[in-house]
Amino acid sequence: MNGKTLEYLINYLLSERNDIGDIEIPENDSDKFRMYRSLVNIRPAGKADEAFLQAEDEYLTAAAEEKGITDIADLSPIENGVYLWKGDITTLKCGAIVNAADSGMTGCWRPCHSCIDNCIHTFAGVRLRYKCNKIIQAQGHEEYTGTAKITPAYNLPCGSVIHTVGPIVQDTLTEEHCRLLASCYNSCLELAVQNSIDSIAFCCISTGVFGFPQEEAAQIAIKTVRSFLKNHDIKVIFNVFKEDDYEIYKRLLGRN
Repeated sequence: MNGKTLEYLINYLLSERNDIGDIEIPENDSDKFRMYRSLVNIRPAGKADEAFLQAEDEYLTAAAEEKGITDIADLSPIENGVYLWKGDITTLKCGAIVNAADSGMTGCWRPCHSCIDNCIHTFAGVRLRYKCNKIIQAQGHEEYTGTAKITPAYNLPCGSVIHTVGPIVQDTLTEEHCRLLASCYNSCLELAVQNSIDSIAFCCISTGVFGFPQEEAAQIAIKTVRSFLKNHDIKVIFNVFKEDDYEIYKRLLGRN
């Protein structure tokens, strides 16, 4: 990747801020990227000039190609219309990917955090936060749990990003948690169909820091998707990142 382009992006992001003193840009490209990503993660939602956006597009496109892009056309279904794939969702080329967002819907603000929300906003570029913020401002309230919104994908290889707010399980799992999680999947699928999207990749919504038990979350996801596919023609990818999630989905899929 182009180190000079990265330096330009960092200097632009630093120039926007008056709360950061003099910072020395690292020599190592991986350290430069961490600085760039951190600045993107804490950047307020707002427009950037065209020169920055062009440089960001070039840099992030090259970064995606360097990581390697997986096309849904190269995957094999595990059952009719359903795929299981373990990997980085930001490298997946399909109609839409699903982001596990919070109610503010403007991405993760923790520098270099490993959550999917952070990854998607980082590799899509700064326009994604700006777009999500415009949606929230227009509707006049934060996004409700169980609902979803669609945005462009910008520098991601997928066509669109569908953002959904999953339930947070702090103690005991309840029927309401389960209903809301099923609503997340249905809301995303309905949005995809409404926008003529022919394939959608789901992350493991509400698991991890959101506290939804993995086994129960997978059962709800699969049941909801199977029910939807009875009446709609759309390809669904269950995208997992961790091996234990992969084993759960592998065990539950392919059987009826």
